[in-house]
Amino acid sequence: MALAQNSASFPVADLAPIDGLTNREIQHGHIPGAVIMVGTPKEILYRKAFGQRSLIPTLLPMTVDTRFDLASLTKVVATTTAIMQLVERQRLRLDDPVANYWPEFGANHKEAITIRQLLTHYSGLRPDLDLSPQWFGYSTAIKRILAEKPRFPPGSQYLYSDINFEILGELVYRVSGLPLDVYCAQHIFKPLGMMHTGFKPPLESTSDIAPTEYLNGQLRWGEVHDPTAHRMEGVAGHAGLFSTAGDLAIFAQMLLNGGNGNGVRILNPGTVEQMTIPQSPPGMTELRGLGWQLAAPLATNRDQLIPLGAYGHLGYTGTLLWLDPITHTFVIVLTNRVHPHGQGNANPLRRGVLAIVSNALGPQSNENILIARPAIAAYTELASSKPVIHPATQVATGLDVLETQNFAPLKGQRIGIITNQTGVDADGNRGIDRLNHAPGIRLTAIFSPEHGLQGTLDEKISSGTDATTGLPVYSLYGETRIPTDQMLQNIDALVFDMQDAGVRFYTYPTTLAYAMEAAARKGIDFYVLDRPDPIDAKVVQGPMLDPTLTSFTGYFPLPVRHGMTMGELAELFNTENHIGVRLHVIKMRGYRRHDWFDDTGIQWVNPSPNLRTLTETTLYPGVALVESANVSVGRGTDTPFELLGAPWIHSQELADELNRREIAGVFFIPTEFTPDTSRYAHQLCHGVRILLTDRYALDSPLLGIELASVLHQLYSKQFHLRKILGMLGSRFLLQAITEGQDPKSMAAQWQPGLKEFSAVRHRYLLY
Repeated sequence: MALAQNSASFPVADLAPIDGLTNREIQHGHIPGAVIMVGTPKEILYRKAFGQRSLIPTLLPMTVDTRFDLASLTKVVATTTAIMQLVERQRLRLDDPVANYWPEFGANHKEAITIRQLLTHYSGLRPDLDLSPQWFGYSTAIKRILAEKPRFPPGSQYLYSDINFEILGELVYRVSGLPLDVYCAQHIFKPLGMMHTGFKPPLESTSDIAPTEYLNGQLRWGEVHDPTAHRMEGVAGHAGLFSTAGDLAIFAQMLLNGGNGNGVRILNPGTVEQMTIPQSPPGMTELRGLGWQLAAPLATNRDQLIPLGAYGHLGYTGTLLWLDPITHTFVIVLTNRVHPHGQGNANPLRRGVLAIVSNALGPQSNENILIARPAIAAYTELASSKPVIHPATQVATGLDVLETQNFAPLKGQRIGIITNQTGVDADGNRGIDRLNHAPGIRLTAIFSPEHGLQGTLDEKISSGTDATTGLPVYSLYGETRIPTDQMLQNIDALVFDMQDAGVRFYTYPTTLAYAMEAAARKGIDFYVLDRPDPIDAKVVQGPMLDPTLTSFTGYFPLPVRHGMTMGELAELFNTENHIGVRLHVIKMRGYRRHDWFDDTGIQWVNPSPNLRTLTETTLYPGVALVESANVSVGRGTDTPFELLGAPWIHSQELADELNRREIAGVFFIPTEFTPDTSRYAHQLCHGVRILLTDRYALDSPLLGIELASVLHQLYSKQFHLRKILGMLGSRFLLQAITEGQDPKSMAAQWQPGLKEFSAVRHRYLLY
């Protein structure tokens, strides 16, 4: 039960969906139980226990005071706090080499590793110590750490490493004279009144602890789950701490109060600020605080905000501690998801709880973040003047690869480029400008797709002139959608460079195909500079497009989610539709089919005005299936495709029915919204917010069918089902929805078509 009265600034009632989400995750077997807490610096707004803390050998209920193995939360609650206290007391300096305090550590090329690099995971050390051959003992671990060699030069590359914090734990001992567990008890936990927090719980007091996993035939119950920390005798800088939600709330309130808690000062306000703003080496794209992971504030539009302002950490056992100084909110999720056999998954719950809290808090702006946290404003201003250092693991797009070739394939030719705002290289330079200045090449024309060259318009677009180059910009979403012979005068080759959405009814692949047809008729070469499928190119889902329903939003009979890059689609279109253009695909370097966009290291650029985040793009193949009917999908709000509603919908009724269907990967909460533009502009819409809890489990086209099915079931007189045919692409499915058939049975019926398509698709895969 919630313990505090309603906060005047926080709509506590909006946290109620946490109950349904958590119970669903328990029912699905993802977790045995959980304790969840939400609060502010002054009060606890929500605290509940769910499910069981133990399933075997004894069934025991979860309670709000259950103690959990915090796993990697140890890094920030114990080790980082201890290190920063020693820095405040001038016993340590962040930019000193570790070897200054531990001379033997400098062996094996580690002499330059600094304390700051350990805290930010830029030391270059590998993720963890080898577990084989068998070893045991804290002193043995220290010997193994001394024998380690950096995998990368210190400061050159981000690599999350438990070894970093094992070293920091040892530093606490060497500098303070107290073992890490003793130091933290004396200087952090006892002063704060965290009476249920510590390492190595006594065996006689484990009855309130949530057990973890059976390992080597023994259930870990009150012993640390992490294998390295276990071998280090239960006390390590990276894992080993046990605590309750109540104690973590005390710790979180201390941080949100500037380091002051329980009437004592644990850290100075400046130290808390320093820990929670970027401390990564200049130019690095992976931004870390000191110990803490950095993120955007808790807000409905947080995926669109700069990834700074809030901070937190996760733990392997299924734990989460998240703090947001902008909204003065903290979130705690504690589970023992590895109990009893290590097969659980706490990620959907952790993501869902953060999303529910974010929804309750409403939208934020980057301006508010910078005003609320001036240190972040100062950082962003300084960072903008530094060159960006791209990690070696970053995928190189076709444009990047072409640049490394010094544009050799295009030399001696007059070029027309079909592109938009997404056609930029790793440094953010427009492909237009790079081609315009490339020696031996003459750029003569620019072509723009739907939404225009800047990608901001939702209307028909006239041709014009590019302000930077003075070149003509021919619109392919205006009077014509196909390049005309007149447009193609003085062009020897067309270059296509745009980011796709990975969805059949997105129009850029049709623009690609129409341009290929025009080039074939004109007898000119066609180059595709390839880019990732943002929602991964491994998964193929959804119904096939009826061949009789091809259109500008469906050029070729594809499934909704086709799992192909633009270069691969070009190869397929060219052969299967007998286009016959002289096609050249400049492949990406370092791309893997299973990569989602956020795995590639490429900077996100909105591919169109209403696809502003990867979350929205992930939901798009499903939610957009119904938007041709008389519903709003959130266009004209801060979070398009994360919303669905209409004035005639009953929010709670729709959310309840959708959740009853247990659609994998998403959860629905009732909401209201008023679009500024598009359908139902300036009208209050009742509906649902769609929380993406597990993108890997989501079948997004099936989500779309479920949405259509529920809307037709609940609102058959109001919902204009037949208008979705163009996006749905299947007359058979439209009839099945009309008849009230189960969407899951419909999905089974489109599998043979998917199988046939997959056999064709396989011939054109480049990665």
